[in-house]
Amino acid sequence: MEPIQTALKKWMRESKNFQQHYDSMRQAILRDKDVQQILEQNPHLTEQDIERHLIKFYEYESQSKRCENCPSLNECKNLVPGYSPSLHVEGQSVRLTYEMCPNKRQHQEQSEKRSFISSLHMPKDILEAKFKDLDPDDRYEAIRQAMNYTENYDSENGQKGLYFYGRFGVGKTHLLGAIANKLANKRIPSYLIYMPEFVREMKSSLGDNTLNEKIEKFKTTPVLMIDDIGAESMSSWFRDEVLGSILQYRMMERLPVFFTSNYSLKDLEKHLMTNTRGEVEELKAGRIIERIKAVSKPVEVIGQNRRG
Repeated sequence: MEPIQTALKKWMRESKNFQQHYDSMRQAILRDKDVQQILEQNPHLTEQDIERHLIKFYEYESQSKRCENCPSLNECKNLVPGYSPSLHVEGQSVRLTYEMCPNKRQHQEQSEKRSFISSLHMPKDILEAKFKDLDPDDRYEAIRQAMNYTENYDSENGQKGLYFYGRFGVGKTHLLGAIANKLANKRIPSYLIYMPEFVREMKSSLGDNTLNEKIEKFKTTPVLMIDDIGAESMSSWFRDEVLGSILQYRMMERLPVFFTSNYSLKDLEKHLMTNTRGEVEELKAGRIIERIKAVSKPVEVIGQNRRG
C-alpha cells in the first residue's frame, strides 16, 4: 500500500508544479509584444481559442522574428534556420507558417549572384570588387567607361569589351571585378581568368584530354575577362591555337572580351612577336592584336601604385 501512496503524493506534487509552470509560461507568452499585437488585432478570439492554440503562440513567441535575435545566418536560433515564424488567424483558428528571413534572403541573393561569376585563379577580393569602393582619382575616365559599359550592356548588338592598360598596381584588375559584379546583378555571366595561370592550365589540360572542353567554355561564355595578358612569354602553340582560337570565335560571334595589361596594344604586339624559343613571328602576333581590337576598346588606366 505504501508504494501506491508514495506514487500518488509524487504525482500530486508534480502535477502542482506542472500547473504552476504552465501558468507561468502562459502568462509569459501572452505578455509578448508580438503575441499581444495579434490578439489586439483579433479581439474575437476567446479564451478557449487562445488555450487551444497556445502551443502555436508559444512556438511563435519563442523564436526570432525579423532576425532580431540571430547575429548571423550561421547562428540562427530558430527551429528552421533561416526562416521566421508568422501567425495567421483565420476565424477561430490560428495557423503558423515559416517565411524566409532577411538574412537567409540576403545570403540566397549573394549565392545566386556569385553563380554568375566564374573564375580561374582570381583572388577573392577581386571577385568581390564594387564600383563604390574604387577611388576615382586619376582613373576617372577608365571607371566612367567601365560603368557605362555595365549600364548599357547590349548582348544583341555585339558591344565590345575594354582593354585596360597601364602601370603596375593602378587597379586594373579591380575594374574587372567591379564590372563582373555589376553584370551579375543583371544576371549576366562572366568568366575571369588570370593569364599566367591560364597558360599553365591549358598546358596541363593536354594530359587529361580536357583542353577542347575548356577552350569551348572560354569561347562561349557571355563575357570573358583576361587579366594580365603579356605577363609571361607564351609558346606559338598557346598564342595561335588557344588564345587565337578563342579570340577568333568571339570576334565572329561578336562576344566581348575584357583585358588588363601592363602593355599598350603596340607594346603587347612586340611582346607577342617573340615566342618561348626566341623566334620572331611578327605576322602571327599582328593577327592576335587585330582580334583583340575587334573584341575590345583600349582604355588607359592612369594612377598611383596602390600595392606599394
